[in-house]
Amino acid sequence: MFKPIELAVLVACAIGACGIAWSAERTAQTATPAFTGVGRAATPAEIRAWDVDVRADFKGLPKGSGTVAHGQEIWEGKCASCHGTFGESNEVFAPIIGGTTKDDIVTGHVAALTNNSAPQRTTMMKLSAVSTLWDYIRRAMPWNAPKSLSTDEVYAVVAYILNMADVLPNDFTLSDQNIGQAQARLPNRDGMTRDHGLWEVRGKPDVKSVACMKDCPVADKIASALPEAARGANGNPAEQTRAFGETHAIDLASSGKAITASPPAARPAKSDAHALATSSGCVACHATNTKIVGPAFKSVAEKYKDDAKAADRLAEKILKGSVGVWGLVPMPPASGVTPADAKILATWVLAGAPAN
Repeated sequence: MFKPIELAVLVACAIGACGIAWSAERTAQTATPAFTGVGRAATPAEIRAWDVDVRADFKGLPKGSGTVAHGQEIWEGKCASCHGTFGESNEVFAPIIGGTTKDDIVTGHVAALTNNSAPQRTTMMKLSAVSTLWDYIRRAMPWNAPKSLSTDEVYAVVAYILNMADVLPNDFTLSDQNIGQAQARLPNRDGMTRDHGLWEVRGKPDVKSVACMKDCPVADKIASALPEAARGANGNPAEQTRAFGETHAIDLASSGKAITASPPAARPAKSDAHALATSSGCVACHATNTKIVGPAFKSVAEKYKDDAKAADRLAEKILKGSVGVWGLVPMPPASGVTPADAKILATWVLAGAPAN
């Protein structure tokens, strides 16, 4: 876990307020006046929203539990469309399961990482801490609805993944009380090394630089910002954030206004198809003019422009998921979308996905 002042700096940087947070830290240490006009200090609520990490020693892990059987139900409904029924899919991301053996569980080192016996590296081959798997699923999965799983559901999904890798038995119930048992059987639990410059401060650095130790110049302003001409080079960050749970980003469309911690997006009025697409997770994989994971909305509209039954067919694909029309990458069923919502979304996409 980070120290409070470290979290304040990290959170402030994330919301575009690096300068004042760094200034606040320097002020606390040197009692010099804070810089003015450069960002603002992170609030306690913003710090709490970011302080959700789970450490390798499981500090920060919330109380809860989940069975392998329940995890399988969740997996088949929300995960298998991208990762495969048994975590073996290689269509969207690298496989999660594969490349580990019973001997690896005994030794704590995955032999395939050194003898190249596996065709590619899977998640379970590289994973050295169960907390990493738990933390990532909690923050980012499912892809089209991140942060939507309950604590117990996260435990269940992790239990099922570990069961598929032969780490946990079929009847296991994973909890905050026994997760250490899973860690003790992780195939690559002893495979992580700290023998490099990122961990060993006395080792060889990754970059060459001369540290100033005396009479060092102090800039008038300390800030982290791109030149104005470059801020939108990769689009508007606010539009690239999956709108589930608390969100932190810079909205360039609002003159650089910071989006701070916010509640989950409310269900929009049915007439607002653009907002419906955002709250339903469509924009996590699709953009209006550019291919992301799935095709651009306007490409879909162009493909079906002469199909009189396109709206009904597309609505069905939204509800049930689809694969094969645009390649091998599957589209999972849209969670929480009603048939009426699906028809609205389909009609909107076929109209070219207008912003309003």
